[in-house]
Amino acid sequence: ITVLMPVYNCELYIKEAIDSILNQTFTDFEFLIIDDASTDKTVSIIKEYKDSRIQLIEKEGNKGISDSLNYGLKVAKGEYIARMDGDDISLPERFVKQVTFLDSNPDVILCGSNFGIIGTEILINLPEDNEVIKLGLLKGNCLAHPSVMIRNSVLKEYAITYDSSTEPAEDYDLWVRLLQFGKLYNIQDKLLYYRVH
Repeated sequence: ITVLMPVYNCELYIKEAIDSILNQTFTDFEFLIIDDASTDKTVSIIKEYKDSRIQLIEKEGNKGISDSLNYGLKVAKGEYIARMDGDDISLPERFVKQVTFLDSNPDVILCGSNFGIIGTEILINLPEDNEVIKLGLLKGNCLAHPSVMIRNSVLKEYAITYDSSTEPAEDYDLWVRLLQFGKLYNIQDKLLYYRVH
């Protein structure tokens, strides 16, 4: 797995986010953290970690999330790309459940999950299989971006990247474009805690 986490001024939450990745039961991953020229203590907190899986990339100027994600996709070596945000929390079984599912379902190219909202009892249940997700995308976004795991081979084969002109809906735009290359799926377990600001 390549864990791809763009960050910008996340000093209040970055430690929880990083710890939730390092504490995964599935441990075979590279962890790309791409800092978009933060002006707070985000970078110094990341540098305190001595885990060899972490690769910190510091951008010289603030160019937005799509730029960070596309750079990460370019250098990612993993078979799967696991998205993560610097203010969310992945549950310990997230990666093992997603890898197991994708390994067993070669026609699925993207696997997300249900998620909880940090600081509340709210659980967000998303549509499960491809046909229902397809219909759901007609109305809005029904995949949680920081919960998804994507087959890197599909992104490379079809030269798929994030479109910065669609920010802040760069994820929705990507899901719609991916639909033509394979199935999308949401595991019906809570695998992430999402922070609402």
